Amino acid sequence: MSSAITMASMSTYAILGCGSVGHAVAEELETEGKDVLILDKDEGRVEALRDQDLDARTADIRESTTAEAIEDRDVLLILSSDVEANMAAVQNVRDRGGEQFIVARASDPVSADELTEAGADVVINPSAVIADSALRALETGELEYKATQLADVIADTDERMAILIHRSPDPDSIASAAALQLIADSLDVDADIIYQGEIGHQENRAFVNLLGIELRQSSDVDLDEYDTFAMVDHAKGGEPEVEHEVDVVIDHFEPEHDHDAAFVDVRPNVSATSTILTKYIQELDLSLDQHVATALLYGIRAETLDFKRDTTPADLTAAAYLYPFADHDTLEQVESPSMSPETLDVLAEAIRNREVKGSHLISNAGFIRDRDALSQAAQHLLNLEGITTTAVFALADDTIYLAARSKDIRMDIGAVLEDAFAEIGETAGHSTDASAEIPLGIFTGIETNEDNRDTLLELTEQAVKQKLFQAMGVDGSEGSSNGS
Repeated sequence: MSSAITMASMSTYAILGCGSVGHAVAEELETEGKDVLILDKDEGRVEALRDQDLDARTADIRESTTAEAIEDRDVLLILSSDVEANMAAVQNVRDRGGEQFIVARASDPVSADELTEAGADVVINPSAVIADSALRALETGELEYKATQLADVIADTDERMAILIHRSPDPDSIASAAALQLIADSLDVDADIIYQGEIGHQENRAFVNLLGIELRQSSDVDLDEYDTFAMVDHAKGGEPEVEHEVDVVIDHFEPEHDHDAAFVDVRPNVSATSTILTKYIQELDLSLDQHVATALLYGIRAETLDFKRDTTPADLTAAAYLYPFADHDTLEQVESPSMSPETLDVLAEAIRNREVKGSHLISNAGFIRDRDALSQAAQHLLNLEGITTTAVFALADDTIYLAARSKDIRMDIGAVLEDAFAEIGETAGHSTDASAEIPLGIFTGIETNEDNRDTLLELTEQAVKQKLFQAMGVDGSEGSSNGS
């Protein structure tokens, strides 16, 4: 047997003022076998406590003699409903030089501050405790209700369920969809994850391939084959083009379009839709597939920049739940994909052509074949000293493609691209990761052909940089540098 003895097991206690709160604490301590002394000025109450085999004595906690009577106790719980009496008790103990650990009861924030100043180590406000407990119970009950509601909507599916994610989906979107697909599978409902655009960024493709998540391109499916439609993590990635009625909406951003859905769960108070889906998997008590757990954990980490951006307690508790189930070797492979020779060329071109104003960098990567290389270049350039925002653009297929990244908490890079290019092209993304596609001819007013591509690139470069710097709020007079 271990000889180690915890401080809690050695402590002796005194409860001063034994109303309903003190009585509840006394009973709990007695149940744990603690040495508890109770002092209260109400003789009838003291007698009743003695009848329950509690060590209770009559004393006025305001009196200095009371402090003397409890000087051998390690922990003092001063829990009278009379806050002035509690204040006097705390002061008497400290005036005698008592070093006991004191827990004192307040009635409001003002009395709590006063008790702390008087020397209480911990101050509790029963009203705040009750309110906190009520909110926790409400959150638990609401999650249980919402989980049942979600399951009912999915279970009503007669044919198949379509899980729609935004254009060129990111890890949070893909992971959330995979989790919803798992929930559907637990209800014997077949569900497909459907996306538009392309799975950009080499890291995202590695994410899908390594975890074996099956996604279907919207152009390859007939949406009429589905009778239940869910939109997951789609709000900041452009509205999916679907003419059918949407049944489920789950997101951590407020949707830009209203949907009269049977089930809606939008929580701007968390940083990842993966967090929301993790809570549903927990509430529904589902067996968590390793690949889904890995995807959800990566989705949370990607959305919070490894818990360095806008991370909430809900994100942390969800990640802690997922951690033991995840495949961490696979996570490492996803986070460190190999760089193709073309990506290296694009990065070199972007470094060479960079223009910096303040902490903002914009670069032209010229003509490219692999659009995914732009995202990686924008991400790598963000690591340059003093740089908080990057935008890298290039030409391919008569279109200007642009990828932007930001770690500046004051800037929403998605909004910046929308302000600059929404009227002439398509933009998607959010505060730290965004993209744009702009038809080259529309942007320049010149018809594109093989003979004038270089001229168009020159015209495009200054126009794109000017629009972007202006949208970023960067004055043209700021210090500027480039790689030439």
